[in-house]
Amino acid sequence: MNIDAGANLPDLEYAGPGWRFLAFVIDAIVLAICGSILGIVIGNGLNPLFMDYRGQGLVGLAPQWLYFAGLESSSMRGTLGKRACGLIVVDMEGRRLTFLRATARYFSKILSALVLFVGYLMIAFTQRRQGMHDLIASTVVLKELRPVVGAPSRPAPPDTH
Repeated sequence: MNIDAGANLPDLEYAGPGWRFLAFVIDAIVLAICGSILGIVIGNGLNPLFMDYRGQGLVGLAPQWLYFAGLESSSMRGTLGKRACGLIVVDMEGRRLTFLRATARYFSKILSALVLFVGYLMIAFTQRRQGMHDLIASTVVLKELRPVVGAPSRPAPPDTH
């Protein structure tokens, strides 16, 4: 696996469901706060244009899509919630996602949620901790292992010469 940010693979592990759920909660809070502010600032001006629920759903979907797909395909390689938890999203080769792949991953989450969230439950049982949306988009979520300050560093491999 080729991690494009220069991290060594031994410093990474697949992110389990607990970390991913915590990242989701943080992202939901960020989106709720931003949505509330946006609603206060411009919401009253948009309401006459989008009186039915479908219009409001489409207006609400675009910022979420741009948030997830934009940040996961950026040099951050993850949303604010994922980065707060030390998670990154990469393709199966360890490269940063393209915006198109991140978009496919975002909309594939609909399938993950369809039947009692089984697509999300798969994260706990698959070898690479992938949900259905990860399998569809050929992505993986990794946990960056950061060394504890003051902890001894790993010993160098023995010299075979």
